[in-house]
Amino acid sequence: MIIDAHHHFWQYDPVEYDWIDDEMSVIRRDFLPVNLQENILETPVEGVISVQARQSLEETDWLLKLASENEFIKGIVGWLPLRQKNIKDLLEKYLGFPALKGVRHVVQGEPDPEFLMGREFNRGIALLKDYGLTYDVLIFAHQLPAAIRFVKQHPEQLFVLDHIGKPEIRHDKIVAWRKDLKELAQCENVFCKVSGMVTEANYRTWTEEQLQPYLETVLDAFGPGRLLFGSDWPVCLVATEYGKWYDLVSRFFSTLSHDEQELIFGGNAQYVYHL
Repeated sequence: MIIDAHHHFWQYDPVEYDWIDDEMSVIRRDFLPVNLQENILETPVEGVISVQARQSLEETDWLLKLASENEFIKGIVGWLPLRQKNIKDLLEKYLGFPALKGVRHVVQGEPDPEFLMGREFNRGIALLKDYGLTYDVLIFAHQLPAAIRFVKQHPEQLFVLDHIGKPEIRHDKIVAWRKDLKELAQCENVFCKVSGMVTEANYRTWTEEQLQPYLETVLDAFGPGRLLFGSDWPVCLVATEYGKWYDLVSRFFSTLSHDEQELIFGGNAQYVYHL
């Protein structure tokens, strides 16, 4: 099964989605399952993992509801208050919702550079493996050193790095990111989503050639056994169309064996999210 391992839904609100600036005005509207299905028709994608866009239990519950109503949503990565003392009680509650496959926190927006090392946060992370939940790591490239220290504390927990660690592609910055990414990839419990790249480049002037060294780096670092295709729809629409991104990633990995391509485009998502 071909799976898009990273996309979002939302009912647009200018306050809740204030990160959507004027340059991204094309996505200042609702994006719901019916809209995604229209995009998927351009590709062989058969299933998706829906990822939280707001940090609230209301968001998690809404995504679970959408998953119950749409068979092509194979799982969700929601948000839970991992730092709260009652987190174990919440995890017990969400055991009743098998569509919840993972959790995520928008660490890239945290002002504290040591957020990932927080005691309460790590106490919550340490519980996830007991509930079969994966943790998605959303950070900027400069936060990779902290992420390395963070994941090393949890060798039995499955992690997925979102958007290849968000390197500054628009400024062609690659040296420090490449070094840190390869060090993170040495932790064999970390997977990586090939997603979100065009929006780290210049929305209008990015080229496939510009993305090439970043794609080569993640393939070298993680190998086909730990990479997952993701669209980052609808955010990707500020820079490219859904089908064009799928085609670009497909072309890059086309020299790999059939089995290796199947891992990147579905097999690894099925494993890491327990589908």
